[in-house]
Amino acid sequence: MKKIPFLDGWTLLSLTDPSFSPRQITLPYDAMLREQRSPKAEGGVNSAWFVGGDYRFEKHFPKPEVEEGGQLLLEFEGVYRDAEIFLNGTKVFENHYGYNDFYVDLTSHLRDENHLVVISHNADQPNSRWYTGAGIYRPVYLYVLPSKRIELNSLRVRTLDYQKGEIEISVDLSEEGEVLLTILDKENKKVVDLRVNSANKHVLTKHSVPDVHLWDENDPYLYTLSAAFEGDVQCVRFGVRELSYGDDGFFINGKRLLLKGACVHHDNGILGAVTYHDVEYRKIALLKSLGYNAIRSAHNPIGKYVLEACDELGMYVVDEYADCWYIHKTKHDYVTHLMDHWKEDLRLMVVKDYNHPSVIMYSSGNEVSETAQSKGIVLTKDFTDYFHQLDDTRPVTCGINIFFNALSSLGFGVYSDKKAESNTQAKAKKQEVGSAFFNNIANFVGSNVMKVGATLHLCDKKTRDSYANMDVAGYNYGIFRYKKDLKNYPHRLILGSETFCCDARRFYEQAKDNPRLIGDFVWSGIDYLGECGIGSWLNEEDAPSFDHGVGWITAGSGRIDITGKLLGEALYTQVIYDVKPIALAVIAPKEHELKHSQSAWKYSMAMPYYDFPGQEGKKATAEVYSKDEEVALFLNGKRLQKKKVHKSGNTKFQFVYQPGELTAVSYHKGQESARTSLHSGEAGDTLSLYIENDAPTSKDHLLFVHMRLGDKKGNIRPYLKTALEIRDIEGGELLGFGNGSSYHPESYLGHKVNTYQGEALAIFRVDDPSLFRFHVSSSYGDIDYRLNKK
Repeated sequence: MKKIPFLDGWTLLSLTDPSFSPRQITLPYDAMLREQRSPKAEGGVNSAWFVGGDYRFEKHFPKPEVEEGGQLLLEFEGVYRDAEIFLNGTKVFENHYGYNDFYVDLTSHLRDENHLVVISHNADQPNSRWYTGAGIYRPVYLYVLPSKRIELNSLRVRTLDYQKGEIEISVDLSEEGEVLLTILDKENKKVVDLRVNSANKHVLTKHSVPDVHLWDENDPYLYTLSAAFEGDVQCVRFGVRELSYGDDGFFINGKRLLLKGACVHHDNGILGAVTYHDVEYRKIALLKSLGYNAIRSAHNPIGKYVLEACDELGMYVVDEYADCWYIHKTKHDYVTHLMDHWKEDLRLMVVKDYNHPSVIMYSSGNEVSETAQSKGIVLTKDFTDYFHQLDDTRPVTCGINIFFNALSSLGFGVYSDKKAESNTQAKAKKQEVGSAFFNNIANFVGSNVMKVGATLHLCDKKTRDSYANMDVAGYNYGIFRYKKDLKNYPHRLILGSETFCCDARRFYEQAKDNPRLIGDFVWSGIDYLGECGIGSWLNEEDAPSFDHGVGWITAGSGRIDITGKLLGEALYTQVIYDVKPIALAVIAPKEHELKHSQSAWKYSMAMPYYDFPGQEGKKATAEVYSKDEEVALFLNGKRLQKKKVHKSGNTKFQFVYQPGELTAVSYHKGQESARTSLHSGEAGDTLSLYIENDAPTSKDHLLFVHMRLGDKKGNIRPYLKTALEIRDIEGGELLGFGNGSSYHPESYLGHKVNTYQGEALAIFRVDDPSLFRFHVSSSYGDIDYRLNKK
């Protein structure tokens, strides 16, 4: 088998924008990020005001050498959405879902010279509650398969007994014969070598891996399995790990598994929806650094690069299917096709996930109020049973917004075409439905509204039957129910499938004494595009209005911002999940005086800075994150106050700002246990660069460049502002340029951007490391950067 990247030599045309000029592109490519943002965009805040469009991707290629009886397949890891595939003028395939991995057989349509066309449809707006991207935003591969072959994706491994290292290997062949199976360890040393004869073109065998090295979050050890048949060779990586679950909890390799998780959307910030190995690996590494050991793919099947990163770094995955079933949340969402295609969608999802040890659970949906209806209760079981039919090694959940189920059963927040039409005609009086309806309530009333509402008896009544039809009950914002439901439902496993950051310690402490409380997934781990402003607390100097209109682009609800910067909430998470013993962040004096946008999903606006020139003598707030007994705050060596640690783990101190050194100290039984400090900047403001990964080894390496304003020691000065401009790029390409603000009127695709909180991020693709350079200018100085300084 040959697997050939099919990424270069594409031409892109717009089918809906007459001003769009044809362009030569390299995949993956997000066409939506190139669109105009307009107040007339039907997607509105959901799509970050991008208008939406239909696109035509074309590629010419010669006929590959395919032997008689062989196959030529194209794999598309993701096309958003309603993809139509044409080869030489004939429609050969269509795929409606924008997030699944699918395959197209080109064999019978090949000519000596071939013309491939992929059409993606995204003009029908709104079709999602968040930014989707458009077009071929994930990789494409061409597979050349011989006539005598191992059938694609048939090579599977599962663990039967982790203690003995016993695994089961299965593989399908094109015909009867003998298969050579070889297992290599992490150092590429052969540990297993066996020959197996097929029965009815199928191989199923058991074998023990000697001196087995298990896979888990702390030691993500990967083996490679190679299968050879008649000259065809296919390989998969796998980890030896065994899951079990029941009344005593959730286990991996016999040890209790407690999921400390984050929900993540599929986009990659200033790059839009496109996926690259480096950016996905970076995302997972950042989340691991906060203490998270799991992600939930909100709310669609996750991409392969993410799975590979999770396998390598030890991050558990709850892979989720869809945000809707048969009740619309937006006018043009996937409801139109789901009921006809869900079985094939789930099959493709399991094919993608099966060999990845990081995938420990499937989720059939998110906040689907169908689960409160008789039809939906049956469908919940259908989904669970079909997942089990495809893969009986992993449990199945579904994230249910408990309060949403009760209110929707009374007719509140339910979609109708009439509401959608009225929204189109009068956006100023837009009637939100579904999840968005309840999100708006929470933002107006506060985060407790969902949690308190979930305790009502009607909420229990409208969820218990669906919960009985899944392995793990997914509670969105239901933490106030945990204690009662653990008692009332002694066989129920509870997963906090979506939660607020402020409840992290409460969950963690409860889970220690309740093994059937198996995990928590905060909304959200990293900021994302669309759902504009839902989690943002921007002040009036950083956003001209709080209407979340054009210019707003991200949700603002991540513990990590869109550039990868750790916010105060990230430091809080590190302490709660035992990464650090103590951390300190500060709310600047001016933030107490200015008006702010409103959000229930933002826990704190504190930042890990202590540099506020011109604000001396004014009130500031320090947040000290600790799980110890007491904490004290010191300013320039003088103790200001000592307090018992707040039950949340976030102890707040109000004080008068003066420059210098701010120190937080924690105490256990009266003795100092840990300390941390922040410092004011010094004279000599300048522009500096921080390069995350400046040792590229191959073409298409991504370089993440933080451009920061600070003093000569490198301390960031968050209230300095400047315009940055990048030019004179050689040996590479600028893929994205932006800052961490939810209000960002500039395009991420331009070469000019303003700093926010003293910095911005540029992402480059390095084509030639020996030649790569760029120049950046600002009012605080210029920098000429060369990757190879020799």
